[in-house]
Amino acid sequence: MHDTATRHIESHFQSSELVRDVVIGMADGLTVPFALAAGLSGAVGSSHIVVLAGLAEIAAGSIAMGLGGYLAARGDAEHYDSERLREEREVVERTRDEEEEIYEIFEQYGVQRNESEPVLEALKRNPPAWVDFMMRFELGLEKPAANRARQSAAVIAFSYIAGGFIPLLPYMLLAHAGDALRASVGITLVALFCFGAIKGRLTGSGMLRSAIQTVSIGGLAAAAAYTLARLLSGHSSA
Repeated sequence: MHDTATRHIESHFQSSELVRDVVIGMADGLTVPFALAAGLSGAVGSSHIVVLAGLAEIAAGSIAMGLGGYLAARGDAEHYDSERLREEREVVERTRDEEEEIYEIFEQYGVQRNESEPVLEALKRNPPAWVDFMMRFELGLEKPAANRARQSAAVIAFSYIAGGFIPLLPYMLLAHAGDALRASVGITLVALFCFGAIKGRLTGSGMLRSAIQTVSIGGLAAAAAYTLARLLSGHSSA
C-alpha cells in the first residue's frame, strides 16, 4: 500500500509535433492576412474589398501551407524508412562495426565496455530491437506516425484558416477600412499574446515568456509585411 501511495508518476508533454504544426499554421495565419489587409487599407477605403482579398489569401495560404506540411512529413517518413533499411543491412553485413557503435554510444553515458556487453548480447538476440536502438541513439530518429503526413497537413491548414479569420474579423464588421485596421491591430496582438500563452502552457516554456516572445516575433513579422505592402501599394498608386 505504501508503494502504491508513493509511486512516482511522470507527466511529460507528448504532442510536440501537433503543437509545432499549430504554431506554424496559426502564426502565419495571424500575420500574413493581417499584413495584406493592413496594406490594402491604405489603398482602398472599403472593407468589403479587403475582406474578399483576405479570404482569397486565406484559401490559397492554407492550401499551400498544408501541402508544405504534408510534403515535409512525407519526406521525414521516407528518410526514416531509407535509414532503417540501411541499418537492417548493416547489423547483418557489418556486425562488428555495429557492435563497436553500441559500445561508443554507451561510453558517451559513462558506461564501460564490460558493463554494456550484456545489453549488446540481448540486442543481438533481437535484431529488430537492435535496429530500433541504433535508429534512436545513433541517428536520433523516431518512427513517424502512420498518418503523420495527412494529420500535419490538416492541422497546419485549419490552424492557418483559424488564425487568418482573426485579423479579418474587424473588416467584416466595420465598413470603413481605416477603422477596421485599428481594430485589427488590437485584436491581432491580443490573439498573438493568448496564443503564445497557451503554447507556453502546453510546452512548459512559461506562459508569460512565450506570450511576449510570440507577440514580439509575430508583431515584427506583421509590421515588416505591412510596411512592404504599403510601399508596394504606394508605388503602384504612383
